[in-house]
Parts: sequence; C-alpha cells; structure tokens
Amino acid sequence: MKFIQSRDNPFFREIAKLAGSARQRGKENRTLLDGAHLLAAYLDSGFRPLHILVNSAALDDAEVESLLERAVGLPVTQLDDRLFAALSELKTPTGILALIDLPQPSAAVSDSRFALLLEDIQDPGNLGSMLRSAAAAGCDAVFLSRGCADVWSPKVLRAAMGGHFVLNIHERQDLPGVANAFPGMLLAATLQATHNLYGCDLRGNVAFSIGNEGAGLSADLLNLATQTIAIPMPGKVESLNASAATAICLFEAVRQRQVS
Repeated sequence: MKFIQSRDNPFFREIAKLAGSARQRGKENRTLLDGAHLLAAYLDSGFRPLHILVNSAALDDAEVESLLERAVGLPVTQLDDRLFAALSELKTPTGILALIDLPQPSAAVSDSRFALLLEDIQDPGNLGSMLRSAAAAGCDAVFLSRGCADVWSPKVLRAAMGGHFVLNIHERQDLPGVANAFPGMLLAATLQATHNLYGCDLRGNVAFSIGNEGAGLSADLLNLATQTIAIPMPGKVESLNASAATAICLFEAVRQRQVS
C-alpha cells in the first residue's frame, strides 16, 4: 500500500482539486465518495472505483477492511491523516474515500416511465434528498436543469445516500425539451394549482416537475405540464420544503400503483 504524506505529491494535488471544484469534477468526469456507506452502495450497484484512499484509523476498522476485500485488486493509498482530513468536508473524517468515474445515463428521455424534472434546485441537501426519494420510489430517471447544484458534490452525494447509483441522472438538461419528449403525463407542482395531487391518476407513465426552492417552476415548464397540481396543506404554513413536496408526490404514485 502506497503512503502519501506531502501536500506536494502530484496525485494528492490532483485529488484535492477534484474534491474542491465542481468544474474540475465536470472536466475529469470523476468525483470522490466519502465514507463506507457510499462506497458500499456503489459496489452493490455493480460499479468498481478507480482508487481507494484511507487514513490510519481505517486500517483498524472492520467495515473498511470488508470493503477493501470486496475491492480486491484496486489500488489503495494511505494518506497522512492531515491530508485525508483536507479532502473531507466532515468534522470527523470517515476514514475511506473512493475515486470514481461519474456513472453515465444509459437511457433516453423516451425510455423513461417514472421520472423527476428538477429546475434550478440550488440547495445541495434538498437535491440529495430528492434523489434519495426518487431512488426509493423506483424512479428510472432524474433530469436536472443547468441551474441545479452540482449533483456529484460531496454534500449531494451524502444526502442521497447511494441514490445516485440506481438512477439515470441527466445533468444540464433543456427541461422544456425533456418535457416534450417524455412519453406520459407531466405534472407540475405549484401552489397556484387548482387540481389536488390525490385526485390524479398516477398509475401510468408520469413525471413530476419540481421548481426552485424560492421561485418555483418557470412559466415554460408550467405551460408544458399536462396538469398542474398542489399538495393539500390544511395546516397554517405557506409551503413545504421542496424535497418534502417531492417525496409526497412520488410516494402517492407508489401508493396508487400498489393499490392497482
């Protein structure tokens, strides 16, 4: 196992750029997975990382040892603890990082049957939670506008808890074009809608359009919707968090499909 303790090491400098820059991740088409859970989810989905990085504590961790056994044959590098900490946004580093190629979507819009269209979702936690809900609900694709947060950033990856690896994620999309190509009903969530989510038949091909946390959906996407919908809120609050609204919409579709 190779050991790196200098910040001037070329490999470490390359990884540090990747950890701190969305532009670099896009340029190299790579990212870092931080923690045993994400690496396990990645391996469970049939993928293989390019390189694994550990700190000193990880060498005595049974969970890390098990992951290294699963990733036999891959290069593993131990980093000085200070270098490892510099790559992680966590106050207490997890002890294991994995360098991966970004999974590429394997299906076209026309192949999708249950999807999310996300417009300018800028909060990484919200975006990650939406991906986690989409994965749990059985969505086959998520389409992101150019104004969304970096979907492969550490914060989004942590919030999605492995959801990235079971979804076809399409970045930097022209969402009106996606809406026109989707082979089913397109529902747009908006507070101004007169139709109730629970009154919609969601058993066929369906996609939900969810807008920016503050501004909501653009007029273009609202106009392209088969139907605009609102979630009934009898309580005294103005609106729901975008990720909570997404989960409610997705799992109402799940409920209807199980009943039928």
